[in-house]
Amino acid sequence: MDRLLTGQPLDRTDGPLKVSGQARYAAEFTLPRMVHAQMVLSTVPSARVQRIDSRAALGVPGVLMVMTHENAMRLPKGGKAAVKPPAGRVLTLLQDDQVHYNGQPVALVVAETLEQCREAARQLVITYAPQPDAVLDLASARAQAYAPKEVQQQKPDTSRGDLAAGLQAASQVVSALYTTPVEHHNPMEPHATLAAWSGEKLVLYDATQYVSGDRDTVAKTLGISPEQVQVICPYVGGGFGCKGSTWTHVVLAAMAARQVGRPVRLVLERPQMFGSIGNRPRTEQALSAAADAAGALTALRHEVVSETSMLEDWVEPSTLCTRMLYACANVATTQRLVKLNVATPTFTRAPGEATGTFALDSAIDELSYRVGIDPLEMRLRNHADTDLHKKLPFSSKSLRECCRLGAERFGWARRDPRPQSMRDGRWQVGWGVGTATYPTNRSAAEAVARLMPDGSALVQSGSQDLGTGTYTIMTQVAADALGLPANRVHFELGDSAMPKAPVSGGSQTAASVAPAVKQACEAVRARLVALAVADAASPLHGHGPQAVVVSDGWLRPQGDASRGEPVAAVLARHGGQPLEARSESKPGAEREQFSMHAFGTVFAEVRVDTELRVIRVPRIVGAYGIGRLLNEKTGHSQLMGGIVWGVGLALMEETWRDPRNGRFVNANLADYHVPVNADIGSIETLVVPEDDPHVNPLGAKGIGEIGITGVGAAIANAVFHATGKRVRELPITLDKLL
Repeated sequence: MDRLLTGQPLDRTDGPLKVSGQARYAAEFTLPRMVHAQMVLSTVPSARVQRIDSRAALGVPGVLMVMTHENAMRLPKGGKAAVKPPAGRVLTLLQDDQVHYNGQPVALVVAETLEQCREAARQLVITYAPQPDAVLDLASARAQAYAPKEVQQQKPDTSRGDLAAGLQAASQVVSALYTTPVEHHNPMEPHATLAAWSGEKLVLYDATQYVSGDRDTVAKTLGISPEQVQVICPYVGGGFGCKGSTWTHVVLAAMAARQVGRPVRLVLERPQMFGSIGNRPRTEQALSAAADAAGALTALRHEVVSETSMLEDWVEPSTLCTRMLYACANVATTQRLVKLNVATPTFTRAPGEATGTFALDSAIDELSYRVGIDPLEMRLRNHADTDLHKKLPFSSKSLRECCRLGAERFGWARRDPRPQSMRDGRWQVGWGVGTATYPTNRSAAEAVARLMPDGSALVQSGSQDLGTGTYTIMTQVAADALGLPANRVHFELGDSAMPKAPVSGGSQTAASVAPAVKQACEAVRARLVALAVADAASPLHGHGPQAVVVSDGWLRPQGDASRGEPVAAVLARHGGQPLEARSESKPGAEREQFSMHAFGTVFAEVRVDTELRVIRVPRIVGAYGIGRLLNEKTGHSQLMGGIVWGVGLALMEETWRDPRNGRFVNANLADYHVPVNADIGSIETLVVPEDDPHVNPLGAKGIGEIGITGVGAAIANAVFHATGKRVRELPITLDKLL
């Protein structure tokens, strides 16, 4: 039997188009008579727009329109369509004069050229009528904290066992406050939308993680049917959550195109990427961890307060990992929100798990020192064999093997357990460990497969490729299911006119779309085989369908490679028309029977300069149990990229908000620091073989987000081991070690 393509390190099928510049992103599409738009953002956090003087702006050559709340087209329900997340957000679409946060769009300039747009935008004079003092600081508003209705379909407060008794029974208790800052996604590709109307039909070329959700949200907001909207997005230059929802600028572009009667392209400038397209919110996490003298956890309490906007609730679900990660009989968690005059936060790579594992695994590390047990051994002694929160078995779990394999590769056994004990010249050396986890998600997805007359195949699903390798892994899955070589399979995505697929968020694209692709391809292959065995002119005539093998583009009797015929020959004798099959794949009752998660263990080495307190991370080893890996090469890239994000989370990333006016003061890539090549040492990723027949038909768990989880704690714990100083406030910058 031929070796399966799925799992092999196949090069990216879209790679040649990207390196040659032929892959077109949203901002690179052009249409006849296209014009440009520029958003004008508020400079105050809470006010009413008293007056917009647009005379100078309208005098700039080429300007076609200055759209404000006074002349923007009126939308049904004021533009507040009832659309559920992850597609929906409460948008501010120039339907009233209210300003809710600094950076809110308050006008849109449309002109023949981008330069004319920008010049006209600078000429606008906006006068505000101040409202009562804006609320801009989480700490000062904490007294107004409240419980949200839900946290990712779970209750905001949970409790099992007897927390007070668990704390009382402990020999050691760690109680501390851990904080994480506001962070922004900063993908290479800024948000961009090209909107064009043809009669009553709207076409959007949009940078999005969800073409179908984009279509539905825009349609509901404008008061038209989804069939009147088509969203096209063949490539995404990074998303990380910020492109998972439909934001204000998308609908504004559609409104402007309608009003000027021409296609309108709207591209956000880099500083505007710090405005109305979401961010990771600040969290303050009070965590208590208690253990007996043997290191067994007796109690965990995790209380999270995070910020949201005045417009709507959005929760950073940092408690979810605490509810299930460790074996502890007595656990209580709470989530609270504080409303501020800020833009609505949103999903940011591993929302909740990235921030929550930092706090939880830092506390576990602190507790291990208190009890006097090796930090890795502490985690093993409290390994959860089942999900105690959901009271379900795990569909699969290889965390113990991740600990063993990762520790062996890292050399953990050589670690001197004493803080400040390891040195290399002027560098203090520290080794830390953290636990990685992320839920395994899956949604309904559809696909269509067509065998073409020339023996090739066209496979489509309305999914997205954020640069993660979706084109490639779907090609591999389709090729195996069809029995064709990869170069004879053409996979297409990124169009809402294609069969529907879920949002590329929650690490679910591979787990959702691949089963639909596999199912559609198997169905069309079955039709092909049925044609051949029923055809007297075929060498397969009279064979049972189960006795026919389709491999490398040929149909052959099983066990007889000397006979057979190519796929194209079968189709040619039957009219030379494509064979087509459609399929939908969706979850069943398995989520009621199993708790589904990916797990991993992260080992980090840090070096801290004894005088300058500069922190370096020379090496990280991550070992992961992630089900079946669909592509060894793209899988490594995803895990490595997540780890790099974890380095940024731990040491660099932080958005600064001016407490006087709510303006982000480092809204650019010069001042918002992210890791670059010089910051990253050796990163090694290990994948533990894991068979999980329950998560989906391919046994694949999403890997786009688990890589960032656990890294923040591993680095923070390594910094403590190196310096003896426990930093509980991210990012860990050199001033916090002085």
